[in-house]
Amino acid sequence: MARFLFTMLPANDLGLPTRLIPIARALADRGHQVAVFNPSPAPAKLIADAGLTNLPLPPRPMPVPNIDLAQASSTWDVDQMLATFYPDEDYVRAATAFYLDLLRSYAPDVVVDSFDLLACLAARILHVPLATILQGNFHPCSRGFLWWEQDRPAGLPSAAPIINKVANEYGVLPVARCVEHLAGDLSLIVGTPETDPLPASANIAYIGPIVWQRSNAALPDAIAALNGDKPLIWVYSGNPRYATVPTPIDSIVVIRAAIAALRDAPVHVVLTTGHQELPSEFAPLPKNFLHASYVPGLAMAERSDLMIHHGGHSSIMTGLFAGTPAVIIPTITERESNARRLTALGAGEIVMPVNGADGEKHIDVADFCAKVNRVLNDPAYRNSAQRIAQSMRQYGGAQEAAKRLEQFVAGV
Repeated sequence: MARFLFTMLPANDLGLPTRLIPIARALADRGHQVAVFNPSPAPAKLIADAGLTNLPLPPRPMPVPNIDLAQASSTWDVDQMLATFYPDEDYVRAATAFYLDLLRSYAPDVVVDSFDLLACLAARILHVPLATILQGNFHPCSRGFLWWEQDRPAGLPSAAPIINKVANEYGVLPVARCVEHLAGDLSLIVGTPETDPLPASANIAYIGPIVWQRSNAALPDAIAALNGDKPLIWVYSGNPRYATVPTPIDSIVVIRAAIAALRDAPVHVVLTTGHQELPSEFAPLPKNFLHASYVPGLAMAERSDLMIHHGGHSSIMTGLFAGTPAVIIPTITERESNARRLTALGAGEIVMPVNGADGEKHIDVADFCAKVNRVLNDPAYRNSAQRIAQSMRQYGGAQEAAKRLEQFVAGV
């Protein structure tokens, strides 16, 4: 049996762990030794719920990144986004040493990563085979987040000079773009050619949607008890606030929009925040709203007539796999990329927020109301979502990924 270490960008969000935990659980169920590393509070709860080992922090302190959230919210592609994550050479050097300690301590046969550049670099330094689990627009061969625009502009910011300088200290060859490190020796794409298109030249395999849910998961009683006299709308914001002050990547705009538009509407609304606290400004919620910190995603999506969310890739996959249409308020360009893919497939609508002078994002509530009503009442949206759901059934998801990882480790 093999030793697998699953790593991911340690953000306090559920998107990345949602795609990795089902694969890790499948490998553990097949008898392999499996560990995960994400010390952030919300992912740690999901890892524990799956019965997986979340590695403790190594003795070396984990350095704190200095991320420009304003720049990170509006980027052409992953490579430009990485420039906002790693602008500081001292941080990159310290964080690389941290990940080297982590890998040396656990001594995996394979690192399985999703979007942690320095974990990937550490695997390269230690010559540990690397598999990556990516959405299509994170892969080096993609057209990036703004895929509907013209070719990528020249001269965009890049972290490559800093990454290459540190990598050179360990004998790792330089790369033209940092995103090249995200393409593992094995690259598996979450989604399908329809939802996450990549050129035929990309050395990847599609594994379909990945949705984490325990086999015995059930909706909370208050949600299960809702009758079918009114449409049920699931509002998922993810992390409403990433800091103590407003930032451009906050998803609190999703909650504000839903309350403004739906508080007096003849609908049931379930609001969830992904193991995050509901901001105090929303207490008390309107009478037709129920709040739960966390619900099993697939069960909730299947129970819903409509999803409203921020456009995260895992939210897109959950809704499509359930055949449930969406109205999306994307808060960063990566999420706008995902939302535009979904709307191009006819499975939902997009409402673009604008940045206000107060540092908060705002939307046109009338436009949002109109699109919610349109998606609820026009069966074409649900028909499109259900057609895509059916097409997704041919992919093996987490079990297919586990099988490919077993084949990969056997061949290295």
